[in-house]
Amino acid sequence: MPPFPLLHLPQLVLFEVFKSLSIGEKFKLSLCSKKISTQINNARLYSQKAVVALDILRKKISVLCKNGQDNCEIFTYPNSGKSRDSNAQQFSIACCSVSAVSIPIGIKIFCKNHEEGFLSVIRHLLKMFQCKMSTGRYCWRQELFQPILTELFDLQQEFGTITVGLHETVDHNVLNRIFSYLGLVEGLEIPSVNFLPPSFFIPIFPPWPRRRIIIESNSSWLTLDILFTCTCSYIDIANTNLENKKLDEILTHWKAGGFPNLEYLQIGSTKFKRDGDPILGMVPNEWEDQITIRTDDGSKTAEVHIRRNNLVMDTLLIGLNF
Repeated sequence: MPPFPLLHLPQLVLFEVFKSLSIGEKFKLSLCSKKISTQINNARLYSQKAVVALDILRKKISVLCKNGQDNCEIFTYPNSGKSRDSNAQQFSIACCSVSAVSIPIGIKIFCKNHEEGFLSVIRHLLKMFQCKMSTGRYCWRQELFQPILTELFDLQQEFGTITVGLHETVDHNVLNRIFSYLGLVEGLEIPSVNFLPPSFFIPIFPPWPRRRIIIESNSSWLTLDILFTCTCSYIDIANTNLENKKLDEILTHWKAGGFPNLEYLQIGSTKFKRDGDPILGMVPNEWEDQITIRTDDGSKTAEVHIRRNNLVMDTLLIGLNF
């Protein structure tokens, strides 16, 4: 059967053909020629939205369709690995010459170095799909983390989730830059990593992430003045130094109309005391289960409970939709 003249199809028909392809098929097809790549890029607005997960540690980029039914794994390797695979073919990605080998779950890319390969693939994907980026849990420990995020922030690229550690191993200038762009980020996660030295870096808010913030590390820097500026719908902050009185003020603030977007709030405190000052008018030891509270205007209801005795407190729970 002779080759099918794909590019001779009317543009709208061609766009429908591209829409019918899987993410992996579309990515591999885009490498075949500059003309095909241009047509796929032109059809970007007709293309499915994609979640792009950056796993710098494993040199892998995962591209997933929004509904989770379609995905493609892209691995990047230095050129030294090219000679090991006789099936490698030459291509150009974002003006960089690479070799590539198709594999069942995606594609292997061989390039000059890891940074060039990773950035080239990302630039190529941004032209093809409506992307939302996310970083892996330990990407922030890799040298590539800074240049990748710098380029993406310069492009005003939106992120689903960024994970970053507050430790002395992380350049504070990099952290300041990340926090200054949180308006582009849906969720921020700061894990606790006990085997690294703690940092004295204090995050500057606002801006806050658009939707979700999770902090597992030492949050002794958190004050009510900072917390009351939070616009997230999901707040989970551990290891604060907020005493019972401050925790009670958080609930009072919500009842008065504070945290207008809030759906879920969990605050852990190293200074919470079950036999300490009352919260919602009762010493925590007297709480039997959960307490229902309402905003002063009666428009919202919340269930408040204390979980575990180990100085951790879940303060507010409102209709979860996750």
